[in-house]
Amino acid sequence: MLHVLICEDNPIHRTQIESIVHKHIAAEDCEMELVLSIACPSSMLYYLETHPDINGLYFLDVDLQHDEMNGIELAAKIRDIDPSATIVFVTTHEELSYLVFKHKVEAMDYIIKDRPADMEERAIECMLLAYKRYLESKTTIRKYYQVKTSNQVLNIPCDEILFFESHPAMRNKVVLHMDDRLVEFRGGISDLAKVDPAFYRCHQSFVVNTKQIKSLDKGGKEAEMNNGARVPVASRKISELLQLIG
Repeated sequence: MLHVLICEDNPIHRTQIESIVHKHIAAEDCEMELVLSIACPSSMLYYLETHPDINGLYFLDVDLQHDEMNGIELAAKIRDIDPSATIVFVTTHEELSYLVFKHKVEAMDYIIKDRPADMEERAIECMLLAYKRYLESKTTIRKYYQVKTSNQVLNIPCDEILFFESHPAMRNKVVLHMDDRLVEFRGGISDLAKVDPAFYRCHQSFVVNTKQIKSLDKGGKEAEMNNGARVPVASRKISELLQLIG
């Protein structure tokens, strides 16, 4: 079951989102249920802590009028508890969208409330996509790699990791590369190949996700990743890497 949760402190807007969700569930007759709709972010976190292994699609107001946290801070805490959370921000403050990137919160969409028709259309699109991913996850168990940075804990899907590299300027530090972000954390490169069967140490300073390799340049001794990044490959590793990527 895909569970839908709403945190919105404006009762009118909260009712609007509830109506969209209920209408969509009734129309699609799918394995989806609205399990929580509240104004208090702390109550949502308590619900998650007492309901482990939830498959959550979250509609969150960015500008929650709450002393403890705003919607983006709530989203970061949700991500710690529910690593596979699908987060959709709904707000009247379009100018606050930059905070999503500042706080490095991955979100499916950022919907503006004062555009009712657009709001319903995009909310439904998010529910359709989240449900599609939920059905896919039922047949594929997604693995996560937990990274502890100086100020947060991130649970990153292994299949979204492109490669790791030893930090070029700092000892005992690693840079994790994804399609849209970099994450630096303390650690060594040597044990990262053991995290997932798809990870392979192709160079003294690099561990690559073989499922993210687009092509292998034997002459240039480089692997081209799906996002265009190029990763060096040691000469002695080329033959084995070719076999791994088929």
